[in-house]
Amino acid sequence: MYRWASDLFPICRSITGTGVRTTLDYLRNLLPEMTVHAVPSGTPAFDWSTPDEWNIEDAWLEHEDGERICSFTDSNLHVMSYSVPVDRWLTLEELQPHLHSFDRLPEAIPYVTSYYAHNWGFCLPHAKRAALKPGRYHAVIRSRLEPGELNYGELILPGRESREVLLSTYICHPSMANNELSGPVVTTALARWLAGRDRRYTYRIVFAPETIGSIIYLSRNLERMKERTIAGYVVTCVGDDRTYSYLPSRLGGTLADRVAQHVLAHHAGSFDRYTFLQRGSDERQYCFPGINLPVCLVMRSKFATYPEYHTSADDLSVISPAGLQGGFDALRKCIEVIEANRTWRVTTLCEPQLGRRGLYPNVAPKGGVRPLNMMHLIHYADGNHDLLEIAERTGQFALDLAEFVPRLAEAGLLAEVPA
Repeated sequence: MYRWASDLFPICRSITGTGVRTTLDYLRNLLPEMTVHAVPSGTPAFDWSTPDEWNIEDAWLEHEDGERICSFTDSNLHVMSYSVPVDRWLTLEELQPHLHSFDRLPEAIPYVTSYYAHNWGFCLPHAKRAALKPGRYHAVIRSRLEPGELNYGELILPGRESREVLLSTYICHPSMANNELSGPVVTTALARWLAGRDRRYTYRIVFAPETIGSIIYLSRNLERMKERTIAGYVVTCVGDDRTYSYLPSRLGGTLADRVAQHVLAHHAGSFDRYTFLQRGSDERQYCFPGINLPVCLVMRSKFATYPEYHTSADDLSVISPAGLQGGFDALRKCIEVIEANRTWRVTTLCEPQLGRRGLYPNVAPKGGVRPLNMMHLIHYADGNHDLLEIAERTGQFALDLAEFVPRLAEAGLLAEVPA
């Protein structure tokens, strides 16, 4: 995953354009069954429409004495995303409204966009901006903003059931590591893992530009998604190794929320909890009234909480192989719990005799842990509590509890209650 992120890091991405297609082509080499869709500019999607396509070839800002202040070739973050073409001489005072910097990180280049209002700008470290000398500056941005298309990737992995689990990530940010590339590479790794295993549920995996991409995707797939989606996760900011985080769906309490909190409690021990009032990614669209999909977030350091967020400082040193592995493992366990979660009913009155079925050791300390945990499962398997709720009530990890189920079911002691 870290190698994939390193390969993708230099690409200049935005919500449309060559960078998005190049990124999707790279991911499609890893996921050959993924379909890349093209949506023409101007296509309506609820209250929005697909924007014109933006591409950039080069850009720079120079002082009249020949000093180059910043250049697109040095960092694609130096140019405000969706800047219209410009070739102008300006005084420092005229230039200032087109300059962007963050004083909170004076040595970092900020990430700034202007998708839906025609504008242009340069982004530079605050310390460098403060040191700009008087005089005239030559601003050059060689970009194109014209009718084209918006692209997104979709991978459907059929399961034994038509009910679906959604994994959605975004591919529109330029060179930032945790708040961009960690999401697509972890989602790709999860898709490859899912493709190689037996699946109870169908998996809908989406790689789309943030906000407008999910809005367009929902406008095309909402009816089926509302009918079939049982749980979903927006995958972003899953690459550092500082902490784990959870942000709920709009109202909370969905299967995805329950699984996320349960897994993080057992996988990480402690984690940062947020509310939907602190939303900021595509959960805004998936959970919107009228959409109401059961989607939440499992992250490492949440977006907008770590100091390097939305700057050039969010580079490949912020993420790590271990951090990506931790994000992958947390989401993998969420999927495994969803797959294993069923409601069971014990078939006997009073405790069953486990010994004659080979389910209880003939010689063991009274109240051994494994037999006791098995009995905990049996005692709560009343047909009204699913496996996840039993795990929460008994203080066990759901996947550990699930290990008992096949033998108990094979022995005729548990019967599945249809969903």
